[in-house]
Amino acid sequence: MGPTLTEVNDSSAAPSGALSAAVLSGLRETAVSDGLRAELIEFRRDLHRHPELGRQEFRTTEQVRARLERAGLAPRVLPGGTGLICDIGETDPEKPRLALRADLDALPVPDTKKVEYRSTVEGRAHACGHDVHTTVVLGTGLVLAELARNGRLPRPVRLVFQAAEEIMPGGALDAIKAKVLDGVGRILAVHCDPKVEVGRIGLRQGPITSAADRLTLTLEGPGGHSARPHLTTDLVMATAKLASELPAVLTRRVDPRSGLSIVWGRIQAGHAANVIPQRADLEGTVRCLDLSAWHDAPDLVHEVIDQVAAMYRAKVEITYQRGVPPVVNEAESVELLRDAMSARRGAHAIEDTEQSLGGEDFSWYLEHVPGALARLGVRPVGDTTKRDLHQGDFDVDEGAIAVGVELFTAAVLLS
Repeated sequence: MGPTLTEVNDSSAAPSGALSAAVLSGLRETAVSDGLRAELIEFRRDLHRHPELGRQEFRTTEQVRARLERAGLAPRVLPGGTGLICDIGETDPEKPRLALRADLDALPVPDTKKVEYRSTVEGRAHACGHDVHTTVVLGTGLVLAELARNGRLPRPVRLVFQAAEEIMPGGALDAIKAKVLDGVGRILAVHCDPKVEVGRIGLRQGPITSAADRLTLTLEGPGGHSARPHLTTDLVMATAKLASELPAVLTRRVDPRSGLSIVWGRIQAGHAANVIPQRADLEGTVRCLDLSAWHDAPDLVHEVIDQVAAMYRAKVEITYQRGVPPVVNEAESVELLRDAMSARRGAHAIEDTEQSLGGEDFSWYLEHVPGALARLGVRPVGDTTKRDLHQGDFDVDEGAIAVGVELFTAAVLLS
């Protein structure tokens, strides 16, 4: 049995531009009912109690699959047993599917909250809101399934539940390889934002997240006594120069508006004050705000590293691991989300959002089809506590789930 739909009458919530009476009626009739709201909150809490890391989301996948099947849908689990897709509505060659994407995985972070739905798995927690993303897309699917049964779904839709978003370079590549974008013309997603108040979303055209790559350097050379550095390859000096010069040189080799930066997280060299070591290691991240600069970054980074290392006669092994490109929101998709939120909650419920330096593998989908990611407000009204993602005390105002469902449902109806 499908979810009960509640009628909402709010003429002030219509988006800019004329909408047909049928569309407006459909928008008002697809608010999340109290019964569905309660079910979705409990579903999210169940996922929160049982977090699973990337490519281990077997239970999470099964929970989503089972609920979709009870709604009369036919989800398909992706290769590897984690992640799934579910089509709603018949294929229409004139109307490509609108895809709605969620990520399933949790983080290797202890849950420090004192709530009854606290993680039951030691050292793991849904500290990034993926349990909310999953529940939002599931709830949207339940509402859309009811519309489809009543012949009121305006276009075919695909739900994409993706594994391993937190694993570089991201499970989106696995999903794309499994052809989840076949027949898809546009893809939308939300991401929890603890800086945005519940009931609101943040939108931005163009880049909304950063590219994020990983850089590892291993330097080698003949060591020796610190009294005779001229007879050695001074790896400590070479490492120090690379650590400081590489970020500095990049600021003069690329357009500063691209935001290309390197931040080191680990430097290791030597064991004694009077011994020049034979090996040194550097590890850090490369972040970039601009897509074209990100494509050029590996060659440029290699070139500068080789030049600096050569001055000290150091042999250097470079491991440049691609992570994710920036999420670049397509203008038409952003406007679709803007109109959808305006229709459901009013234009006052939308705020501009800044570009983040965090990475998001939703960007890989946008290399193939247009789309956009919105920031979903999860901060309780009036709460001034500053919280961030990837922290053990991260939690959400669960009213955000219904907001996300109504946003996506309205986007489908308006598309």
